[in-house]
Amino acid sequence: MKNGILMLAAVGALLFTSCKENNDNASEKVKAENVESAAERDAQATVYPKMEFEESEHDFGNIPKGENVEHTFSFTNTGQAPLVITNAKSTCGCTVPTWTKEPIQPGETGEMLVKFNGSGKGQVTKTVTLTANTEAGTERLRIKAFVETEENAS
Repeated sequence: MKNGILMLAAVGALLFTSCKENNDNASEKVKAENVESAAERDAQATVYPKMEFEESEHDFGNIPKGENVEHTFSFTNTGQAPLVITNAKSTCGCTVPTWTKEPIQPGETGEMLVKFNGSGKGQVTKTVTLTANTEAGTERLRIKAFVETEENAS
């Protein structure tokens, strides 16, 4: 048993010393063209699209309870890369977003349609969160309305 442990220790010591010798000159084996292509790739990774909205909040004003309303938010990709929206979700099921699915090239515009079913009562504010390939990764839009019921109708 002791001989087996000593044998494993000797083999382990040989492996560690042989690996160390090979790693000493590893930096000499790096090709200059690979370094250049990696630097170019990394420089492109810092270019992001940017969503610039005409408005980030819309007020529907007073609406009767249960009335369906909708608003289209327009935006422009003012960044330097194609914009891709991967998801859009709201804070509740009463607000449904629909968005442009195709990549939006720099300088082009896109739309986000937000439908609200008039649920709740009184002042209601809902947030739609967009997941996109922007630098921040998420963008937020808000809608608000005063939902009138029989109790609070004017």
